[in-house]
Amino acid sequence: MGTLDSPTPLKHSVIVFRKFGQMLMIVAALSVTGAHWFAFQSVAWTTMLADNLQRSSLAGAIEQTFDGKHPCCLCKEIAKDKQTERKSDLQVALKKLDFSHDRFEFVFAAPAHFYEMRATSDAMITLTLAPALPPPKELLG
Repeated sequence: MGTLDSPTPLKHSVIVFRKFGQMLMIVAALSVTGAHWFAFQSVAWTTMLADNLQRSSLAGAIEQTFDGKHPCCLCKEIAKDKQTERKSDLQVALKKLDFSHDRFEFVFAAPAHFYEMRATSDAMITLTLAPALPPPKELLG
């Protein structure tokens, strides 16, 4: 059993943060690929199939669910949201492709004023000198 002073809680928190980071990466990857729309559409189809099974046979319910002629309100909302997402992605892509036709020249120019900085400290000078032989008696102790 770990206490506050032991390294065990730290080890567990590292594992928790690593797992959280992995889950966050999976959610981000699924979101970028559009898997969230597939999940929403699956819920809509499952709900539609359950509703259609109450009114007709299995074959009729499956046909009515997946024929595209009888969308439920959730299917209509998903289709509308998908369409607005595609339009906004297209607008962002078009804004990013705004190129300038002006010629760009880069010229190296020397600075107008140049000041040479010198070491004012004696400590800087001693860094460049060879060490004293034999070592000073103060350092030998």
